[in-house]
Amino acid sequence: MRIAILADIHANLTAFTAVLRDCVERGGVDEYWFLGDMVNYGPEPEKCIKLAQRLKHIAVAGNHDLAAIGELPTRLFNPDAVLALEWTKRQLSQQSIRTLAGLKQQEVRGDFLLVHGSPRDPVNEYLISKALAEENFRVFKNRYAFVAHSHEPLIFRMEKEGRVSFVRFTEGIGQVIGDARLIINPGSVGQPRDGDPRASYAILDSEASMIRLYRVSYDIGAVQRKMVKANLPMRLVARLEKGL
Repeated sequence: MRIAILADIHANLTAFTAVLRDCVERGGVDEYWFLGDMVNYGPEPEKCIKLAQRLKHIAVAGNHDLAAIGELPTRLFNPDAVLALEWTKRQLSQQSIRTLAGLKQQEVRGDFLLVHGSPRDPVNEYLISKALAEENFRVFKNRYAFVAHSHEPLIFRMEKEGRVSFVRFTEGIGQVIGDARLIINPGSVGQPRDGDPRASYAILDSEASMIRLYRVSYDIGAVQRKMVKANLPMRLVARLEKGL
């Protein structure tokens, strides 16, 4: 089975559709796993939700998804995010609001735990260090966890002796899904923050016991023009081209 792992799409339909095309060009996938934050920041939240609903998928809630439907206070967000949230709320249909409200904060598929933030705090924790990974390995029993939220592709690995290491999850280098416990972040589709503006996602091949990261170029300028037309904050517009 081949599964595409997508996170932090952030209403960037252009990046989202580019990733879906890339999946097809790489031989297709059987299912999509969405790790939260389908909406906010970008200019097309409603279309992104509708497109995701047409795919065979499972999804978990991200902090921006919850804030967009009033289930997370906006005081937890920076001013640009709050302005974008207020705009996003006005774009969502009642059906899309119900879709976001129906998302769980975590899902389990076989050996895999799916969350947006971290295993111990599925919505809000940024899992970005070995120390945090060590603490999180203690609180979930699954062999593997997929996380998002930081917009940076990372892999944390716990060896049999309990030692934790981490590496940047980089394009073209496969990670074996074997005996070691792993926490994997596939990066962001719609707003990467690792210095590479290309959309980031991963494909898990369960038969080959391998996961690979892919980067996909898309028309960033077209997205920026849509954001400007929607009067979204200019800082959000500018950061897309820098991957920051």
